[in-house]
Amino acid sequence: MTQKIDFNDENSNTSNNPSFDSVLQARLSRRGVLRGSVGSVGTVMLASVGLSACGGSDDAVAAPAAPSSTLLGFTAVSKSLTDAVLVPAGYTASAIYALGDPLTGSTAAYKNDGTDTDYENRAGDHHDGMEWFGLDASGKPSLTATDRGLLAVNHEATTDEKLSSFFLHANGGTSTLPRPAAEVDKETAIHGISVVEVKNTSSKWATVPSSAFNFRLTCLSEGIQLNGPARGNALMVTKHSTDGTKTRGTLNNCGTGKTPWGTFLTGEENWAGYFTRSATDDTTRGGATAKSVVALKRYGRNAGSGSRHGWETGGSDDKYARWDISQGTGTATDDYRNELNTFGYIVEIDAYDKTKTARKRTALGRFAHESAAFGKPVVGQPLAVYMGDDSRGEYIYKFVSTKTWATADANPADRITTGDTYLDAGKLYVAKFNSDGTGSWIELITTNAAIAGFAAYTFADQADVVVNARLAADAVGATKMDRPEWCSTNVANGEIYFTLTNNSNRAINSATMPPDSANPRVYSDVKNGSSTQNGNPNGHVLRMKEGAAGNAATSFSWDVYVFGAESSAAPGTVNLSSLTDDQDFSSPDGLVFSPATGIMWIQTDDGAYTDVTNCMMLAALPGTVGDGAKKTLSYTKTDGSTLTVDTYVGKAPGDDKLKRFLVGPSGCEITGLCETPDGKAIFVNIQHPGETTAMANIADPTKYTSQWPSNAGYGAGKRPRSATIVITKNDGGKIGT
Repeated sequence: MTQKIDFNDENSNTSNNPSFDSVLQARLSRRGVLRGSVGSVGTVMLASVGLSACGGSDDAVAAPAAPSSTLLGFTAVSKSLTDAVLVPAGYTASAIYALGDPLTGSTAAYKNDGTDTDYENRAGDHHDGMEWFGLDASGKPSLTATDRGLLAVNHEATTDEKLSSFFLHANGGTSTLPRPAAEVDKETAIHGISVVEVKNTSSKWATVPSSAFNFRLTCLSEGIQLNGPARGNALMVTKHSTDGTKTRGTLNNCGTGKTPWGTFLTGEENWAGYFTRSATDDTTRGGATAKSVVALKRYGRNAGSGSRHGWETGGSDDKYARWDISQGTGTATDDYRNELNTFGYIVEIDAYDKTKTARKRTALGRFAHESAAFGKPVVGQPLAVYMGDDSRGEYIYKFVSTKTWATADANPADRITTGDTYLDAGKLYVAKFNSDGTGSWIELITTNAAIAGFAAYTFADQADVVVNARLAADAVGATKMDRPEWCSTNVANGEIYFTLTNNSNRAINSATMPPDSANPRVYSDVKNGSSTQNGNPNGHVLRMKEGAAGNAATSFSWDVYVFGAESSAAPGTVNLSSLTDDQDFSSPDGLVFSPATGIMWIQTDDGAYTDVTNCMMLAALPGTVGDGAKKTLSYTKTDGSTLTVDTYVGKAPGDDKLKRFLVGPSGCEITGLCETPDGKAIFVNIQHPGETTAMANIADPTKYTSQWPSNAGYGAGKRPRSATIVITKNDGGKIGT
């Protein structure tokens, strides 16, 4: 089959910033030398399926339960290659909301044969991050409601090969240019976010298709507001918004967050690949050293870059033209040369009120956003928002609000304008990790000498800094990380956890990304007995503890909570967390803490270990930064010299602190999780099952690599669909206990 492009593995950081000091290596085969032999996990403040079991508003917010010995009282689920959702004995998982499901009472049932239309009124594709918003019996916002609520769901992308999102189209679609307008219109409509009401009736959860709360925002939705330092700046001026104050839609939505005042945050991740530039655009813009050219390349758009789907070829209408960001002969008001600058933000949405205008919060920086996790709110202190940039060798960021937290804002009359007061003004920081287990937050501001004197790019103002946050982070020498994905905050102690999913560019002899203390492993992993994966193919979970100033601290300490690895991998160089067969994993991605139980849920988006098991979700109990020990790794460079690096490994979890809870169907990613306030129902997303199907096999369901969820009795047709599942405990108890 044609090789699918991994748009989540973009690499445009060519700066010489340290990934750290220098260190290690181990060319070890998972099937050979690796034979030999990660773990302990944390907590979040934001509560923010061939389906089968296997054994192998005005309410007060309840304080999260402290982790106890009664947690993780289930039998770990075994690794599996079955095309089904597997959960522990005593639990039930059911699909409730899949691609194409109607969001209005007048929308036709989904046929799932490629002939469906009207996707603006249906569930989008590639369900990702998700948050719960409770409703009381009268339909008003509630912090304690457990049987009725809204799910705000990200729709990141679509399963594609070459250009076409082939499961959406009857015969697989057109994989050559130009693309038909009808196909493009379907594909743009399945991106964005959805809000859908769900209800538990007689112990059975289902969506409410006729709910007045239901709505979609797609990548073409009108009137998305640009807020913060970049609002009205020349960098945001386009043909669509000649004053630079608005844009259309939100795109490639991945991780989420929930604000202390009750709104939904969605992160725009790998949006750059949807835009094209002409081969001569560098010259038109003034040459390779022109500011806009430098910025475009830093965000992965070189001259001649083709777009992911060819949407710009759908026709002459403006909704197609916006995907071509080549500079024309007129001014910025005549074309879309700046359109790329209007994407890459944390977007705030009021899930309860579809009439409220969504805001792109430019003060939080522009990059490949995953989730946005708040530090613990403390009255009289500023709020902190933690974020990761999901690309190889990118950075970890923090935003600190100018406004200090007031309890009255926990239940405001206008939620979205409350967000204006906290998220439009503040300080943006980037993290630098030291080899002694400490680190510092470096403010990204024009008065920083490194930014003011940066030779590669001249920043005009603070709007320029936030729009080109990657370049500003390059300037101050931030630490390159192994694809920072989701982050979450342990409400029990305020420590922040980040998943670092993997990095194929990490190498012993690399001039730009050698191993370092916070990203210490370099090794080879052999898949299917022949395919070698180099760098850090299994990823790890890192945690940070802020200094005495809390949210406003500019220093922190850190360690690695757990290293992903196969249980049989070498214990001294790869399986540094001593993972066992019931808890080994690869490529951590989604990360959510349960306010009800204190359990930390780890979800995987893996390509390294999928010859052994489908992607999974694990339940973990958090430790604390510093509960483990220093570990020194040594590697031999090609010139014969030795690299050593000190890293800091959290206490090994043991089988009672980290367990595999769920394994998904074939070809999927497990991502997104939210729960009811009592912790008795959790919602999880199954993204892109059957992604490895070849477009050539579209007419033959027997050749689909997955038929989930239809093979579990959900919905029409046999084409695989991304979907939300709900998991409950058969005895009615809290999940994970």
